Amino acid sequence: MTEQQGPSPAEQAPEPEEVGGVGLTYYLGRWGLAPLTRLVYRPRIEGRRNIPRRGPVILASNHLSFIDSFVIPMYAPRPVYFLAKSSYFEGKGFSGWVSRTFFTAIGATSVRRGAGQAALDALDQQRRILASGRAVALYPEGTRSLDGRLYKGRTGVAFLALETGAKVVPVGLVGTNEAMPVTAKWPRTKPRVTIRYGEPIDLSHHGPASSGRARRLATDEIMAAIHELSGQELAGTYNEAPAQNPVERIKQVLPHERR
Repeated sequence: MTEQQGPSPAEQAPEPEEVGGVGLTYYLGRWGLAPLTRLVYRPRIEGRRNIPRRGPVILASNHLSFIDSFVIPMYAPRPVYFLAKSSYFEGKGFSGWVSRTFFTAIGATSVRRGAGQAALDALDQQRRILASGRAVALYPEGTRSLDGRLYKGRTGVAFLALETGAKVVPVGLVGTNEAMPVTAKWPRTKPRVTIRYGEPIDLSHHGPASSGRARRLATDEIMAAIHELSGQELAGTYNEAPAQNPVERIKQVLPHERR
C-alpha cells in the first residue's frame, strides 16, 4: 500500500477562524505529535484528499482501539473534533493540566457520557460543531469492537448528517487493535497501522432526518462504505453489553432504533 501525498500538518496555514475554534494548543500539539508519530509508527495513510477542506464533515469510522480517536484527526488535512469524557478535563494539579493539554491538543471536546439528558447534550454539541462548518469524528458502532468484527451501525451519525447536511467521509482503520489492544497501557510500534479515508457520501437522497427509514438506510450505506475500507468480518448484530436483567434482555430483542 502506498501513502497518498498531501500537505503535512506543519505545511498547512490554519485559517483564523479555525485557530479561534480549536485554540493554539491544538496546532502546537498537531505540529509536534504528527511528525513524531509518523517517524515512530510509520502509518499507511490513504485518501486524505477525500476529506473536504471546508464545510461540515463527519468522519465515520470503525472502532477498534483507544488510539482510534488520535490517529483519525492526527493525519486529516483539517482540524477534526471528537468527544471525550469530561473526566479527562477535570483533573487537578500537574497531572490534570497534562491531561487537559493533551486532549485539547488532539482536538477533543469535553462531554458527559451516559444516557438520557447526557446523550442529548452530546448530540446537541456535535450538531453545534457541524453547524459551525467544522469536522467531527464519530463511531456508528457506538463503542469499540472487542473481537475485531464490524458491528451494525446506530442511526445517530446518519441523523446528524441528514439534519445538518454534512457530508460523511467513511474511515477504515486497520491494525489499531493490534497496535494497542484493550488490555494494553501503551501503544506498540508494530504492526503498522493503516488509515483509509473513503470518498465523501451525500446521504440527502435517503430523505429527512425525521424519517426512521431514512436514518436506517443512510446508516446502512455508511457501514457498507466502512466495511469496504476496513475489510472486517461482519458481526450482523449491534455491539451491546450483555443484558443485566430480564427487562434489558427484552429491550434488546424487541425491534427499536439504536441511537
